Amino acid sequence: MTTITDNTIYSFEDLSSFEIPKSHLLGSCDHVGDYEKLNKIGQGTYGVVYKARNIQTNEIMALKRIKIEKLKDGFPISSVREINILRTVHHPNIVEFKDVVVGKSLDNVFLVMEYCEQDLATLVDCQIHFTESQIKCLMQQLFRGLKYLHKNFIIHRDLKVSNLLLTDKGLLKIADFGLARNYGFPNDPMSPCVVTLWYRAPELLFQSNYHSTAIDMWATGCIFGELLLQKPLLPGQSEMQQIDLIIDLIGTPNDKIWPGFSDLPIAKTFSVKHQPFNNISHLFSCVSKAGIRLLNLLLMYDPWKRATADECLQSSYFRESPLPCDPSVMPSFPQSRKNR
Repeated sequence: MTTITDNTIYSFEDLSSFEIPKSHLLGSCDHVGDYEKLNKIGQGTYGVVYKARNIQTNEIMALKRIKIEKLKDGFPISSVREINILRTVHHPNIVEFKDVVVGKSLDNVFLVMEYCEQDLATLVDCQIHFTESQIKCLMQQLFRGLKYLHKNFIIHRDLKVSNLLLTDKGLLKIADFGLARNYGFPNDPMSPCVVTLWYRAPELLFQSNYHSTAIDMWATGCIFGELLLQKPLLPGQSEMQQIDLIIDLIGTPNDKIWPGFSDLPIAKTFSVKHQPFNNISHLFSCVSKAGIRLLNLLLMYDPWKRATADECLQSSYFRESPLPCDPSVMPSFPQSRKNR
């Protein structure tokens, strides 16, 4: 076995060492100098994103700089996963990965992706009013992207409005795969500390180590509600407050509606407040019965009963008036981004 420090490889077996030629350190990646950074358009846990122009082709791209805390710790596993997943997925509703480019040092690595003019968080925060037809168009595209991901055994694990991008042609793109994971059968334990708090599924809040594509579907229900309300649906400031907000919305969980609930770590440790009512239809009083039914199928405690992306696409909500508009007639908005 070997380890790399700076540009030297050391053997764990006999501590012998040899230097890697500097010309080989960064492999055959293109150089970030081929791009002109125009402005910063976002910043997340795993890196900063810039709008940039390819100097040779004039094409506008997004450059995501990989956040490397300590060079000796190596390349972040989150970025390795993101690159591996983005290289294999190809769908109109998933942001397109183009390349990896590097700077002069090992801690100066960028992902090159297609540029999208907007993200939904900025539009919601700016109180842009989407019509029901436009909301249906956006949700239909989101479900199509998720159907593709889940069919290919990928869980996004960080769906939120700021990770949903919108092009000037009205196409919704799922982005930021830093927390995404492949899953299989049997389902290996995963950390419950994923998904931004406002979109975090009950099984994560109650600290189940086993989760599935259902956590993406809960987050999608929160996004659906946010687009309808034009504000965050469950804006908790702590995990316990988040649980309280969920209970206020859909009632108190129990083993009858969520088998195995009482065995979850948080359920054993804390007693939750009693609230017997589902208030979704009251909160969304202007939404049709089909829309309420879709919200209830997404915002359901039992992850095994939560609707899949494919089931959501079959919902009568998308077949009743007003019908989803075509992406090409979605309105365009001034280019701006806010960090959430």
